[in-house]
Amino acid sequence: MTDSALRPPRPHQDSFAELFTPKLITSLREGYDGKRFVADVVAGLTVAIVALPLAMGIAIASGTTPDRGLFTAIVAGFIISAFGGSRFQIGGPTAAFIVVVYRTIETHGYDGLIVATLLAGLILIAIGYLRLGTYIKYIPYPVTIGFTAGIGITIFVSQVADLFGLTTAKLPGEFIAKVEALWAALPTLNPFAVALSAISLGLILGLRRYRPKWPGFLIAVVLASVATAVFTLDVVTIGSKFGGIPRVPPTPQFPALSLAGVKAVLPDAITIAILAGIESLLSAVVADGMTGRRHRSNCELVAQGLANVGSALIGGLPATGAIARTATNIRSGSTGPISGVLHAVFLLAFVLVAAPLASYVPLAVLAAILAIVAWNMSEVHVVWRLLQNSGWGDRVVLTATMLLTVFYDLTVGIEVGVVLSAILFMHHMAEAVAVEAHGQAGSLIGRDQADDDGRPYDPSQQTREDVVVYRISGPFFFGAANQLSTTLSRIGTRPKRLVLDFSAVPLVDTTGAATLRSVIEDMRKRGADVVLTGMSRPVRRSLVRFGIRRPEVSVLTAPTVEIALAQMDHQELAAE
Repeated sequence: MTDSALRPPRPHQDSFAELFTPKLITSLREGYDGKRFVADVVAGLTVAIVALPLAMGIAIASGTTPDRGLFTAIVAGFIISAFGGSRFQIGGPTAAFIVVVYRTIETHGYDGLIVATLLAGLILIAIGYLRLGTYIKYIPYPVTIGFTAGIGITIFVSQVADLFGLTTAKLPGEFIAKVEALWAALPTLNPFAVALSAISLGLILGLRRYRPKWPGFLIAVVLASVATAVFTLDVVTIGSKFGGIPRVPPTPQFPALSLAGVKAVLPDAITIAILAGIESLLSAVVADGMTGRRHRSNCELVAQGLANVGSALIGGLPATGAIARTATNIRSGSTGPISGVLHAVFLLAFVLVAAPLASYVPLAVLAAILAIVAWNMSEVHVVWRLLQNSGWGDRVVLTATMLLTVFYDLTVGIEVGVVLSAILFMHHMAEAVAVEAHGQAGSLIGRDQADDDGRPYDPSQQTREDVVVYRISGPFFFGAANQLSTTLSRIGTRPKRLVLDFSAVPLVDTTGAATLRSVIEDMRKRGADVVLTGMSRPVRRSLVRFGIRRPEVSVLTAPTVEIALAQMDHQELAAE
């Protein structure tokens, strides 16, 4: 037998065309009929209704006019759905960009923002084609929660003026200075604006609880606008502040570039690119978790880059995948990217037909919508859980990232959070080597996947009654956590029981525990039991702190998988 015969077969290497084929093409190749088109029309219209007030509110909060947000949602939303690597991604302006966009406009003017958005798009295209998208997913969980919570706090404070109808000059970008300016303007409080904000908040939250399928944002906007027009309320509206929304989209034009101008906005462009990359891939991962499909991370980043280039050419805002709108798209019955394309078409139809009606929309109701978005972004329950149940290191990372994002700078917050996480990881590794010197770290980096299994999306697949066993080797930390999700997503069948062998895992960090928890929840939704075996006492304590315990999972103290399987067989026989 030759040496070549003894070598294991090489894994399939996905071609360039496979990695960068848009999911739109993949979806159409699987077959597309009238039934799927009707479902996508309904989903696209639903998402457009949600995106309409958000796009205007985000633009206003960013320090520009509402039409910029609408045209960004149309152009960037179309490009992201048409060329993206996620079947269900809905793109457009998002609240995460408000802080960055406001600061960039304040520092470099709106022309500087357009150049920064263009450069960010080119950076994202380069990251995608260099296949670096896989590594963006390795930003630690406490860092992600920290900067999103910090952005949520900043957004909420920025909406206080419109919520209470305060008369202020242009608010400064710095958090403390902004709070001082708002405090000084309190005597100008407008009771009509306060009433509209309070009623809008109550209406949206009430509909979300009792009629979750109703478009709460749009209903609140329509009712507040009608009330303002009928009762001639003395509140600021889109018409009184911005003169309304033009019906005709702007003509694409390339921004004026100079070496000095590019150097000046390059740090902001890098921030926009990083934030767009993180937000879009997080949204794609959420969509994967809800549907059981897999996205192409690098193809998705290329589409995000193209979308930002397109937005810059029409004078729009930075764009990325929107988690809430993507989730709405899936829940509304989307079967693929066509619904995202149609969402952009419906938004364009609104601008062409009903743009003059937007003049009656009071800013107070848009501020109420963004206040709810800011609360959702802050994820207070997640922050509280991490602060209560995580180790001291993760608490420091989360707190530092959040505070730096609020009081100093988003980019600095992410950088410091990642560096602190790396230092914390090295500290854990030193302890782990001392305790488990013979442990061998497994493969921590998964390659980008080219495609799903080629089947049309079908949420009603049946499970098979079998057992699947996986052995995890090495530290289950933030860099390795994605490997578990990627590996389990390749399971061709739906097992009756998933056995995870932790006998070679010396430690589990917060991101690893969070990933494992989502895997357990996903498997339970499929009707499968999850069994953990071979855990050391420190690993068991880490998982229990994060809520991974009976009855959600079965925990066996057997030292090997073979003994664990024998125990399970014995338990099944005893039950019979």
